[in-house]
Amino acid sequence: MANHKSAKKRAKQTIVRTERNRYYRTRLKNIVKAVKEAVEAGNKEGALEAFKIANKQLHHFVSKGFLKKQTASRKVSRLHKLVNSLEA
Repeated sequence: MANHKSAKKRAKQTIVRTERNRYYRTRLKNIVKAVKEAVEAGNKEGALEAFKIANKQLHHFVSKGFLKKQTASRKVSRLHKLVNSLEA
């Protein structure tokens, strides 16, 4: 257990950040899952709607510092490619 004041503060900050990152990780997985499920179901409108939400949220995560810009771009690109596969 932390004994110094600064160590106690760091321990509290770690707990807060862990909770925040857990929320973002879960949200990220659910967003991507929603797009993939809509594509698998063949629901073009649903897939496009889910993709719009995913695109916005992924870039929001970048602004919050949870994801790197290139990681978000890669995920968006792959999801977009998946949604476009419905049209072919």
